Amino acid sequence: MTTTLPAPRTVGPRRNIEKYGWIYMRASGVVLVVLIFGHLFINLVAGQGVKQIDFAFIAGKYATPFWQVWDGLMLWLALIHGGNGMRTITNDYVTNPAANRLLKGAIFVAVALLVLLGTLVITTFDPCPVNAAPGTLNTTVCQELGR
Repeated sequence: MTTTLPAPRTVGPRRNIEKYGWIYMRASGVVLVVLIFGHLFINLVAGQGVKQIDFAFIAGKYATPFWQVWDGLMLWLALIHGGNGMRTITNDYVTNPAANRLLKGAIFVAVALLVLLGTLVITTFDPCPVNAAPGTLNTTVCQELGR
């Protein structure tokens, strides 16, 4: 008795999402270590430590594009890194296909919404708001901006 096996189907080049997710996790993890430790050093160690953090401190930082890019990159990398990790956990432990799709969709929506809102805050932050309480503004920054 002879058994004939069908020839394997060729579908064309396949995208291996898991491979790219794995590579992203490693690369973003390395970059995030640098970004997070730099963030912690500037905010908590340099200067007066944690007691220096107030609206004026943040306004001074966000008056320069460097810190907007630094914090924006940290926000994007951390949220996508975390979302990709949650997607991996969902793939590993949720066996019901409908529940798996629903949870991954919820993760995507949450990450996308937080990235959008965080980016909006970073890019539209006003260091010299009109109705600010006296003494809360960084007057040096406001003078440099002409406000």
